[in-house]
Amino acid sequence: MAILTVMGMDLSWADLVGGRLCLDFVNTVGSRLRAEPPPNEHLNDYASLVAWAGHAGAIDEPLGKKLARKASAHPREAAAIVEEAKSLREALYRTFLAAAEDRPPAAADLARFNAHWARAVAAPRILFGDDGWAVDFARGDALTAPLDPVLRSAAELLLADDRYRVRLCESDDGCGWLFIDQTKSRTRRWCDMKVCGNRAKARRHYARQKG
Repeated sequence: MAILTVMGMDLSWADLVGGRLCLDFVNTVGSRLRAEPPPNEHLNDYASLVAWAGHAGAIDEPLGKKLARKASAHPREAAAIVEEAKSLREALYRTFLAAAEDRPPAAADLARFNAHWARAVAAPRILFGDDGWAVDFARGDALTAPLDPVLRSAAELLLADDRYRVRLCESDDGCGWLFIDQTKSRTRRWCDMKVCGNRAKARRHYARQKG
């Protein structure tokens, strides 16, 4: 796999296969369902959060640089934001699985989402541009800025029928990534055919040869 770097961070792990920004955010932990060794945590510090947000299109480069400078000046606040981002990520993970199965979310997960929601939709305004009418939101430089587009993406998905198309990767190595199944037959099984799909095929082939 080619090494992808954003703001000096290695993001070769960050395949944007979820189909929605919010699902790609949920997928910032690798091998989530694996027992041993532990899952791969990719949001290890504020720099990695900003780099991922830039890679995923949640923020632009100028804002990313501004946030990096602000985090350097306020390291404790930045570290707290990272921990909150992880908690929000896990709440979204559970919420999307519940939505896909038409189950109600856990009250604590919904409360965590709503605690961030008011900030994420601050100062909305209607704009008309090249793509027609759209809603725009304030783009502040608070350290929480990388999370706001994620929250808006999550709300859009939860309110759309596509929430029933959210799938959990069926890889038997504990991948645990979520994605939108856009196939007509709704039979997509893996987050990425080139990665988890090929691994599954290779294991099946090995098992047949061994048998």
